[in-house]
Amino acid sequence: MLELRFHGRGGQGGVTSAELLALAAIADGKFAQAFPSFGPERRGAPVKAFARISEAQIRNRTAVTTPNIAIVLDPSLLTIVNTSEGLVEGGIQVVNSTHSAKALREEIGLKGKLVVVDANKIAAEEIGRVITNTTMLGALIKATGIVSTDLLIEQLKKRFGRIAEGNIKAFNRAYEEAVVAE
Repeated sequence: MLELRFHGRGGQGGVTSAELLALAAIADGKFAQAFPSFGPERRGAPVKAFARISEAQIRNRTAVTTPNIAIVLDPSLLTIVNTSEGLVEGGIQVVNSTHSAKALREEIGLKGKLVVVDANKIAAEEIGRVITNTTMLGALIKATGIVSTDLLIEQLKKRFGRIAEGNIKAFNRAYEEAVVAE
């Protein structure tokens, strides 16, 4: 089973990212679940969302504490949240940042395989707003291939309808621009 933890801020689409990924996995014939973890937080407060993908039925409904993959939608969280917490040996962190993987390791102490993309810039240019959820999914799929780009794009079309085009462009651009560093 693959377990993912999304770190974002309220209103950035972390919960939507987890849901879109789970729906794409289900469309691929896998079992999947996605759910948020937040209480009365306001827009902009740190939030987490979780996803699980498996070839077998998933019975675990608890929060993901030992993720295979951590996705960081907002670079400001890197200094206030330990996104490496519980990351399994050989785990991956997909990070929205203008810094290199080397700098993120040295300055912040990030662990695991790092995938870095400037999702803020891409989202601003392609969507017109700095909402990085679909952008970060592009970097995630590049790093892992856990679902096909076609299946994810189909979910983007279903979710966003007439405004899907910018999200698809952001997804594709992040897929191309993300830097995968061991």
